[in-house]
Amino acid sequence: MARHTPIPDHARGYEGFGGHVGRTHAQSTPSWPTEKRAADGAPNVIIVLLDDMGYSDIGPFGSEIPTPNLDRLAAGGRILTNYHTTPVCSPARAAVLTGLNPHRAGFATVANSDPGFPGVRLELGEDVVTLPEILRDAGYATFGVGKWHLTRDALINAAAPKASWPVQRGFDHYYGSLEGLNSFFHPNQLVRDNTVVQHEQTPDGYYLTDDYTDNALGYIKALRASDASKPFFLYFAHTAMHGPLGAKPEDIVTHRGRYDVGWDEVRRARHARQIELGIVPPGTPLPEREGKLGRDIPAWDSLNAETRALYARYQEVYAAMVDNVDQSLGRILSLVDDLDERDNTIVVFTSDNGGTAEGGPEGTRSYFSRFAHVAGLPSDWEADVDLDPSLIGGPQSMAHYPEGWGHASNTPFRFYKGQTYAGGIRVPLIVSWPTGLGSSAGADLRGQYQYVTDLTPTILDLVGVPHPGARNNRPAKDPDGSSFAPVLRDAAHPSTHPEQYSEFGGNRGFYADGWKIVADHRPGTPFDDGEWELYNVDEDPNELHDVASNHPTLLRGLAARWEDAAWMNTVFPLNDHSDPRSGLRRPAESRLSEPVTLLPGTPKLERYRSSKLVQLRSFTVEIDVTCTPADAGVLVSHGDQGGGYVVYVDGASGELRLAVNEYGRLHEVSAGAAPVGRGTVLLRATALPDFRTTWVLEASETAATDRRGELRDLWAFVGMAPFSGIDVGVNRGGPVHWGIYEAHGSYRYSGDLHSVRYVPGERAPYSPEVLAELARDAAEAFD
Repeated sequence: MARHTPIPDHARGYEGFGGHVGRTHAQSTPSWPTEKRAADGAPNVIIVLLDDMGYSDIGPFGSEIPTPNLDRLAAGGRILTNYHTTPVCSPARAAVLTGLNPHRAGFATVANSDPGFPGVRLELGEDVVTLPEILRDAGYATFGVGKWHLTRDALINAAAPKASWPVQRGFDHYYGSLEGLNSFFHPNQLVRDNTVVQHEQTPDGYYLTDDYTDNALGYIKALRASDASKPFFLYFAHTAMHGPLGAKPEDIVTHRGRYDVGWDEVRRARHARQIELGIVPPGTPLPEREGKLGRDIPAWDSLNAETRALYARYQEVYAAMVDNVDQSLGRILSLVDDLDERDNTIVVFTSDNGGTAEGGPEGTRSYFSRFAHVAGLPSDWEADVDLDPSLIGGPQSMAHYPEGWGHASNTPFRFYKGQTYAGGIRVPLIVSWPTGLGSSAGADLRGQYQYVTDLTPTILDLVGVPHPGARNNRPAKDPDGSSFAPVLRDAAHPSTHPEQYSEFGGNRGFYADGWKIVADHRPGTPFDDGEWELYNVDEDPNELHDVASNHPTLLRGLAARWEDAAWMNTVFPLNDHSDPRSGLRRPAESRLSEPVTLLPGTPKLERYRSSKLVQLRSFTVEIDVTCTPADAGVLVSHGDQGGGYVVYVDGASGELRLAVNEYGRLHEVSAGAAPVGRGTVLLRATALPDFRTTWVLEASETAATDRRGELRDLWAFVGMAPFSGIDVGVNRGGPVHWGIYEAHGSYRYSGDLHSVRYVPGERAPYSPEVLAELARDAAEAFD
């Protein structure tokens, strides 16, 4: 019997390299797993998704804004004129990437709450498979760039689990913002793959859309340098056009004066072009001006010259942003052209919801005071800080346009983002794939009703990849959408999506076979069948003629079908945010409000984590620092030009100073000469009635009166302000104090900063958290 040489422990398991002495040559031949490759000739896929862009904002849908690259894309592709989405962004993004109705995907609303019901998990579940996961498993390279907003805000801090971050949901690489909005000049937080990107100082000339585009191009170039044929999926989800609005000066100047004619004339011109282009049927009327919740939109000619100039400035910035998005698309298409892959690349361009009214009737230069969805704000709350109009669109202003421009954005429809009328949910969709769909000499229109959940099934159909029905070897939810590839290939093919429910914040809708019911719900009122309106949208596409009284049986039937769909899709309970309990969060979040010590070198603390320490409550900041007469710089900063505060030692005067940026208006006070030696600098913020705060800076606990600075009765920070998180020893990113930034940049402290400790105090009685807990306790006592 032959004897075998013993196998050394270190060699066990390695075939062909001495691991199995005595075996035949065939047995010792190396064997590697087969690499998963997409089918030969599989097309690349690019989805370009905009934020808050209305139906008429691009050239192929009637806009006066020059969009030559979109014009070229549309001229060789398909223009879907009857495409619908959800009323707000996170639900739309969940639907785009999964094919699921948003409530089934866990996204009844945006990823900034947590009321504790299945339809509002605000995380994609383990049984929800995404388009990038499917395509990656099919051999695609997958890249995500831009706005994510599919991770609940409590899960974007450094200690949170990352199961809902982009890389864990199917992307090989990701670069962008996990938040729902951002500054275009000084982003509060950017993430590369699973790591927050830290910049000491934002580069001169920085612009967010350009940064996203640079990274998208880099991913494609890197892939092609390593693999000449592997198809890629690029999901480019813009932060544009979401507020606060910001544009590059060179883009703004090209639109200077374009909007002096006003929103009435812009709407008329867009409407006429839409009819000429065939986007809307001849004879479609243009609705009268109508603001959100019945507010009046004034006739442009009724405004005085100063107001018209101010309002026109907002729209010049908005147009410049659309222009820049088109330039971004042009750069991507040029690269695909250079790679000789344009013919075999599917490009999808759309928006996540319609144009918005969140700028209010007069617009705002202080976005975070306008974007304050908090109950009980006093009547004198300042929603538009009176900044120099020349700052609108630049890094010193957090701006958004008046709702008159949102109305023009949604031409020829009524109403806005957040509502289930066409203005909120009917948006442009362009699909191009020269090899697979062919090219036409002009616009190739499709008027069939289709819905956002159809995008994932359509793309899978076009590329020939079946939906797996599973994720991580466990059953996954089947898509709710249907492929509209037959519609793309045949203009006469009927819609593949004959009916659809919608819901957001109690606003409800149901479409079926050319009929639509809409409930425009007023928060705090009953969810009543009497809210339903009925429209024949085949004949009345912009929903001007409510015919509910003429067809009561039809209306009741559609309302019953909406309710059936709502039960099937975990829509209940309806939440219009009027019940204070809707502000409840998970008990585990309480740890985010515990005192914390931040050491020098700590990365900027993320926005939501930072807010739990300071928002609508009293708090103390204890700064352990050693000062010499030569030292200067920032000791602690929190926020940016949209609102915040900074404590610093002024190098010119040697003073210890506090600056509070009150939504764009700067207040500053000295606490006297900075103390020499090691000591504790104290910042105390006291929450007062009526959303006010008093700030006190002291050089030490025993400071004399002349070593104390005080700012009285400033507006409290609410909602998303301060938007940038807490920084110790530096003010990275968005500056709280523009003068410091211009003179010193991030102004890193030159001395020895030992620690900064935040000690949260009592919450204000009007805090949504307090009101939610009181309402919960009362309900439990009643039960």
